Amino acid sequence: MEDLLKINQEIGERLKAARIACKMSQQELANRANVSLPHISDIEHGKKSMKLLTFIKIIEALQVSSDSILRPDVPAVNHLYQNEFSQIIADCTPTEVESLKRIVLQVKETMRTSSKE
Repeated sequence: MEDLLKINQEIGERLKAARIACKMSQQELANRANVSLPHISDIEHGKKSMKLLTFIKIIEALQVSSDSILRPDVPAVNHLYQNEFSQIIADCTPTEVESLKRIVLQVKETMRTSSKE
């Protein structure tokens, strides 16, 4: 039972991150996915499991891959992220790429330091 709770929390966190990345409010996601606002909140906080149909509606509303929500550590999913980063920097100048690289490295270092504490 504890494993299911942890999985629900992790999926909820990834859905919330995807929603925020899309600059979407919980209400907007609820409307687009045809799911109640309290249910979206409960899912994001890991308080409730969701049915497969609800999950499909949410990822379609967010326009994200189910793999990125369910199994972000799978090598194929990591490859998708690498492709996304490549697309993000494709039109950047060399100076912009260097700046972005420094920012990403600093964020990575901060995340790893925070997770050790």
